[in-house]
Amino acid sequence: MTNNTGTVLDSYAMNGGDGAYSYTKNSYFQKASASIVEAKIREEITEKLDIKNLYSTSKTFCIADLGCSVGPNTFAAMHNVLEAMKHKYQLQDPTSKLPEFQVFYNDHASNDFNTLFASLPPERQYFAAGVPGSFYSRLFPESFLHFVHSSYALQWLSKIPEEVLDKNSPAWNKGRIHYTNAAQDVGNAYAAQFAKDVEMFLDARAKELVVGGMMALIIPSIPDGIPHSHVPSNVMFDLLGSILMDMAKEGIINESQVDTFNLPVYAVSPKEMKEITERNGYFSIGRIETAPLPNIAVQLGTRPYTIHLRAVIEGIISNHFGNKIIDELFDRLERKAEDHSDLQKASYTAGTQLFVVLTRK
Repeated sequence: MTNNTGTVLDSYAMNGGDGAYSYTKNSYFQKASASIVEAKIREEITEKLDIKNLYSTSKTFCIADLGCSVGPNTFAAMHNVLEAMKHKYQLQDPTSKLPEFQVFYNDHASNDFNTLFASLPPERQYFAAGVPGSFYSRLFPESFLHFVHSSYALQWLSKIPEEVLDKNSPAWNKGRIHYTNAAQDVGNAYAAQFAKDVEMFLDARAKELVVGGMMALIIPSIPDGIPHSHVPSNVMFDLLGSILMDMAKEGIINESQVDTFNLPVYAVSPKEMKEITERNGYFSIGRIETAPLPNIAVQLGTRPYTIHLRAVIEGIISNHFGNKIIDELFDRLERKAEDHSDLQKASYTAGTQLFVVLTRK
């Protein structure tokens, strides 16, 4: 990221490999969150996806998981989708042979695809391929995909809103690294960037999905009318920002580094998501509903939860501040999160996860 453009580069992937701080070993939160809607995804496929009709126009049923990271969560999600599709196909045409399935795993080019492919389930009943690139642009040929899945990926903005890095803007986010508890102008800038990004995302998928194709999205959310400080991750981001300011006051880093750093993550409300989708016009809305998140801070303890966060954002922090502060930064975060565990527990309110199902018109 450069300080004048706010562009999010490919280097901001989840931690690769299978080490102690890898995403592979520290993504239980995302797995538990996605598992909450597994049955709903199966229900949507069974009740609304006309697999037989879609298959009549293609020899292969094509599925994409966008923002797949390194596994193993993506494999569990794809297994759930495929089992539902096979069940639906057999309901529609029990005498016919099952179609062949092709699954495309997508993430940024810097994603650890080596770990992903080394971990592919050997018993999988589908062909697998990797597709590097940003899902905010086109990734596949026109009318190519039949089903798109994305879990805990769309909250990542394509770039930092330029206004929050501009000293002359009322949205300049001095001394903070996120919109949580920041001025309203900062939150508005994040919301506007998210809306632009989702518009690009929907435009691209509208080209790639066949008519009648389905898309299932799982996104961190905030219930309508609830402060953004109630999102679990936002609580941690706010604590992290205060620690970075402490380190700046102690001379470990420069305060200007904090002023020019913002996390490109946004939690959307159901109302916002509905308005963006309706304005786009290419998709009919099957579901836009919220669900509670699992409280892993309580289930696992503060340290595992802090390590989970490190697996996700270590790369973006190292790129801006250097890697020498990482261990101390997350050690401090663990202690501070423990001291503020009441805030973390209170943030797990109903509706901090959004489940969206869209069908291509």
